[in-house]
Amino acid sequence: IITDEKDQTKEIKGPGVIGEQPIIKPGLSHTYSSGVVMETAVGTMAGSYQMQTLDGDTFDAVVPTFTLIQPSKLH
Repeated sequence: IITDEKDQTKEIKGPGVIGEQPIIKPGLSHTYSSGVVMETAVGTMAGSYQMQTLDGDTFDAVVPTFTLIQPSKLH
């Protein structure tokens, strides 16, 4: 869920992370870069990713709230 400084929110749902559905083996990680279009220079993002084990079980990996800042606004 993306929230801008005007408290406007949008929920993003869909398969994959930027079009990918990586297989992450135990002890490893997946890194990616993404972006978002907002009307304000600062906002927040939070939510979860639904994961699936190799056995087919699913679980939600929670993403705590973090700040989104337009690059030109960084010090």
